[in-house]
Formats: sequence, C-alpha cells, structure tokens
Amino acid sequence: MAKSSKPKFRDSVAAYERLRSQIAARRFAPIYLLMGDEGYFIDALSEQLGSTILNEAERAFGQVVVYGKDSEVGAIVNLCRQMPMMGQYQVVIVREAQQLRQIDQLSLYTSAPSPTTILIICHKEKTIDKRTALYKHCAAVGEVFESVRPRDYEIGNWLSEFVRSKSGCTIEQKALSMLTDHLGTDISKISNELSKLMLSLPEGTRAITATHIEQNIGISKDFNNFELMKAITSRNLSRALLIADHFARNPKDNPLVVTLMAMFREFRQLFTINYLNWQLRTKGVALPSDQELCRMLGVPAPFLLAEIKQTATRWPNNRVFNVLGIIREYDAKCKGIGTGGLNDGELLREMILKILL
Repeated sequence: MAKSSKPKFRDSVAAYERLRSQIAARRFAPIYLLMGDEGYFIDALSEQLGSTILNEAERAFGQVVVYGKDSEVGAIVNLCRQMPMMGQYQVVIVREAQQLRQIDQLSLYTSAPSPTTILIICHKEKTIDKRTALYKHCAAVGEVFESVRPRDYEIGNWLSEFVRSKSGCTIEQKALSMLTDHLGTDISKISNELSKLMLSLPEGTRAITATHIEQNIGISKDFNNFELMKAITSRNLSRALLIADHFARNPKDNPLVVTLMAMFREFRQLFTINYLNWQLRTKGVALPSDQELCRMLGVPAPFLLAEIKQTATRWPNNRVFNVLGIIREYDAKCKGIGTGGLNDGELLREMILKILL
C-alpha cells in the first residue's frame, strides 16, 4: 500500500487484513517494511511472518532477530546476503528499526534483494521518508505497510470486531467506552487488557459487560465518563457531581483532559444530529442513512443511534453550542490558562455547574 498521501486508520486495517491473508496462504514478499505510530499491527504482522515462513526446525538455523539500537547496517546486509542453511528461505527480522543508525543505507541491499531471504523491517513510532531509495525499493519489490493509530471515534468499530474475532462475544457500548476512556486509542494496551480478560470469562459468555471490565481491568462501572455523560445529558446534577467528586479523588485514573474529550465528542454528535434535522425541516435535505450517520458520528453500530437522537431532542443547538464553548474554555484551563488556582477536580465541578445551571 505504497501511497503518496498518508493513509487513514481504516486503510491500515484493510491492508493488515490483506497481508494476513497473503501470509497465511504462504505468498511471501522478499521485503516487508512495517512502519508507523500504531505498534499493534506491526507486532502482529511480524509475529505472523516469524511463525509462518519457516517451520520450527528451520527457525533454529534460518531465522535471525536483530535490534536497531544494537546493530549496524553493514552487518544486517551481510546477514541478508547469506544462503539459508536449510529450507527455502532465511528470515531476517529487524526490530526497533527506527533506532538503526544510517538506516537509509539498507538500500544497498533492497536495491537487489536475495531471492532466498525475507527481510522484515519493524519501524515503529514514525514512518520512513517516502522520498528515500530505501522506501522506494521496498515499495517496488516488497510490501510497505503503514500503521496508523486510530482517532477516538474510529476505535469502537475495530474493537467490537476484535472482540468478536477473538472470543465470539459482543461487547456492550458502555464497556467499550470504559476501555477507550481509560486506555485511550492505544490498540496494543487495549488488546492486551482484553486478551487477559477473555481468558477469565466464564464459559458460555455471550457479551462482555461493564461488570466484566470493572472486575478484571479495574475500571469502575459506576464512575466513568460514560456514566458522567449520561448524567449530564439527562440533567441529573446530583449524579454528575457525585461522579465528579469520585474523579477528583482519583485524578490519575480520571484525567480531566480525557473527560473533556469525551464530553466534546458527545455534544458534537448532538450538534450534528440537530443540524441535519434543521436542514431537513428548512431545506428539505434528506437525512443520511444510518450507516452513513454512524460514520459521521463515529458510532460503532446503527442500533446506538436511537439514544443519541432521543438525547438531541432535549438539547437544542443553541444550548449545545453554548456547552461546546464551555468545554473549550475548560480545555484551556486544563492546560493551565486562567485556572484561578483551581485543581482539575474543582474545574470539572465548576464546569458541570455552568452546563446544568
């Protein structure tokens, strides 16, 4: 997938699935350049290649793993030019390649790769300059995979499918929100936590719930951003302040910046729904399909739209616009601008009062 423009997360997912299928079918490229800021896909593809190309006996003699920080380009090139001791291929895996000094000089090998060597370059945290000879060679004769970290509104769909593929279970929306609010969009962290959780699920479990998340990962099912937003949008001031008080006592588990992101996402969804309805009423512009609306709002599944639409009827856009302004104000305060000496817990409480009173 050598493209001139930066791919999106969905492009990375599609390319990842394509490469997994090719590897499973034993259709190998001479070079794999796996690069980007989302390490999960890079590790998964590297692991699949390392366990598929050679059998267990061949791996003992024909598979070499080196690390960028401890290696030299010349030594890697020499490894790649050796003949396999047994079997059809030898495999050279370069991990943490972003730490390899003068990595561009690998182009001395990639310009004419050996037909009996498969080179796997794992370049995390950033991408290789697409103008370099190394990148161009890899794109021309091998496979280039660019791993893009998802945005907050993209993670839900992928995680739902990940859970289904790994365990056959579904995962409740609240449980998904608890995970992503607590762990962000780092797929490696989330998948590690989910993998451990799946091992402990009772046999016959059909759905991962908020209770499972609380019991196995330690995220409160009653005091989280999902519940806070539910309290705010239903104008339950006492409940919202109770959750804010819990956040204030546990600031490391409930950073204000994450709460602000969750609130902005929710009210942006309400604003969008109201605006589309206004266009329908005043201009006769047809509403998007549920599938398209899910994409616009970053909602994992169409069945979740009903609650958002119902909430939007209680929050007209003049109020929503005001709330978005309040959130921006407290985002600045969260970053130290005009806090008036208040800590994050006090800022959250003050913001809730401004929104609901």
